[in-house]
Amino acid sequence: MNILQILPSLGIGGVETGAVDLARYLSGHGHKAIVVSGGGKLVKELEAANCRHYKLPVGRKSAFSIIRMVYALGDIIRREDIDIVHARSRVPAIIAYFACKMTGRTFITTAHGYYGKHLFSDAMGWGKYVIVASNIMAKHMVHDFGVPHSRIRLIPRGVDLDRFTYEPYIRSEAEEFVVGIVSRITPLKGHADFIKAVAILNRKIPKLKAIIVGSAPKDKYREDVELLSRRLGLSRTIEFAGARHDIPEMLKKMDVLICATTTPEAFGRSIIEAQASGVPVVSTAVGGVVDIIEDRKTGLLCASEDPRDMADKVMELYNGQALCSSLASEARRKVEASYNLGLMIKRTLAVYEEALKVKNILVIKISAIGDVILSVPSLKAIRGKFPEANIKVLVGVRAREVLDRCPYINDRIVCDFGGKHKGFRGLWRLSRELGPECFDIVIDLQNNRSSHLLAFLSMAHDRYGYDNGKLSFLLNRGIRDDAPYLDPLEHQFRVLKVAGIKPHEKTLELWPSSLDDDNAGKLLADNWVKPSQPIVGVNVRASERWFTKNWPAAHIAELCDRLAKDYGARVVLTGTSGDAEYAEHISRLSKSKPIIAAGKTTVLELASLIKRFRVYLTPDSAPMHIASSMRSPFIALFGPTDPARHLAPSNECMVICKAADFDCSPCYGPTCKKKITCMKKITVDEVISSMKSFIEKGAN
Repeated sequence: MNILQILPSLGIGGVETGAVDLARYLSGHGHKAIVVSGGGKLVKELEAANCRHYKLPVGRKSAFSIIRMVYALGDIIRREDIDIVHARSRVPAIIAYFACKMTGRTFITTAHGYYGKHLFSDAMGWGKYVIVASNIMAKHMVHDFGVPHSRIRLIPRGVDLDRFTYEPYIRSEAEEFVVGIVSRITPLKGHADFIKAVAILNRKIPKLKAIIVGSAPKDKYREDVELLSRRLGLSRTIEFAGARHDIPEMLKKMDVLICATTTPEAFGRSIIEAQASGVPVVSTAVGGVVDIIEDRKTGLLCASEDPRDMADKVMELYNGQALCSSLASEARRKVEASYNLGLMIKRTLAVYEEALKVKNILVIKISAIGDVILSVPSLKAIRGKFPEANIKVLVGVRAREVLDRCPYINDRIVCDFGGKHKGFRGLWRLSRELGPECFDIVIDLQNNRSSHLLAFLSMAHDRYGYDNGKLSFLLNRGIRDDAPYLDPLEHQFRVLKVAGIKPHEKTLELWPSSLDDDNAGKLLADNWVKPSQPIVGVNVRASERWFTKNWPAAHIAELCDRLAKDYGARVVLTGTSGDAEYAEHISRLSKSKPIIAAGKTTVLELASLIKRFRVYLTPDSAPMHIASSMRSPFIALFGPTDPARHLAPSNECMVICKAADFDCSPCYGPTCKKKITCMKKITVDEVISSMKSFIEKGAN
């Protein structure tokens, strides 16, 4: 793998040391390791490990600089043929995110700090995977930045056990008792509390010495801390050692390491370094520290911003040689098992491999129930091409049930264009829901203006669909819609083939549950259907609006009576809740009083019901596709639409269409000036003749 890490600088610090450790390992194990930063003392160490460094001002927060760095980083990514860009800080994360989108590379972040809510901080949650070092950081990124749990990867930091060697804890009464703190000198790290605790300890411990190791990003704050130590009379007790590269040697001088942070720590690298070295630790109980320290087993926890409690815990260690030895040895064992550098790098490499292997794919199909059913063969083909992928389907609220228990997808994203996603604001709100999913690929099977816009706003690098003039310039992998006479499945398959997917099957599928089967059986039982009695289903109409697709109600009523008389069949009238009144009208016209199921079933209950029919009669509508999915025989009636383009695939179906008798057909019009003569011309005799073989076959 070719890995690029990006961070503001390579000065002395935990984040910087971790980046160098990882780069050194990658280079030594056959990978290419590139680091982009503003430079610093660790560059020489990086280059000594045969890693390449590019010096760029990627820590500057000006908009002009960020835009310039996006293009500069993009050039490096292409030149070095980078597979993964790993950002370890906020401004570099913004730069890396857009550079990766521009170049089509995988973007990963490590959230090293407990960030305040800010635009720059948001970028730390934009990675395909977000690495965190502790449970508290995982919760922070999920709850405060909306990162889905599925994108969080918990990898505690690791310490190099060859550098931080363990020595059993032994203290001589004649020697100084040394307490230390190792961290940048900033208000959040609690240096003022540390100094106040040292002042308390100074009155109780005869030979006390304190060491403050770390740089001060702001000179003014360092001056304030030094002034506090002088005011408390600690000038001879406290040593300001500054930034040090020899941390293992500094730790060997200490009897106790204190972590005094006042806000939630992401982890606490200095703690595990001290524990690896056999130095007992006293720490405030905040943030990720509680993952590392088990109180009174691997260290002592004290209250945050409470110097007296901190001093009391140190005194416990000063007076308890046995406690010190126990804490030190147990902490070392835990570091060896859970916080060693090799384990951290192994887990990080696993995340890299997963990121390259697992594609996040969004399929957009936000139309009607029948169209979503027709997308199933495409979903199966996509799963076949990407067996490890995380596949999600953007589906309308009315059609969401179609994909219940679908084995080819991981999840659905439900949109409601009649409700919360209505209008441009709703569309924008929906795009904000898609963004955190970090899709690599979008396959637009809807191909309208809304779907093209959503594909673009998802920020996926590869966006496939039809170049049909409906904002299709927002797709970057478009195909001309120049084959209008294909069936609906072949029409979808053309898009898939552009994405390198080769569909082989046109079989429709649905997955009713046992409860759906039970409910369908109960509906029939409640209407006194005998087990041996033949059942025929009739879908009463295609749509309330598409009058031209509907077979006349009088014809359906006559069909019910003829089937009851000639075959002893019970007819079940199906439809939506909007069709219930129309079904009642048909029932009143009929003498045989068919069963009314319209509005009484869900989509999958209807599928279970259709499975029980000897044959099913339906105009061009979603129930035709449901029948095909359940391998049930059906008769399809076509008038204003072309069966070559819309017929559901099936080995047991017959089509009745009078289009050849009319110059205007197929007209694709919802109303007809000729009073729907093409559908009226389909006779009851023709339908019964088509049904006969299916009814008689089912009796055998």
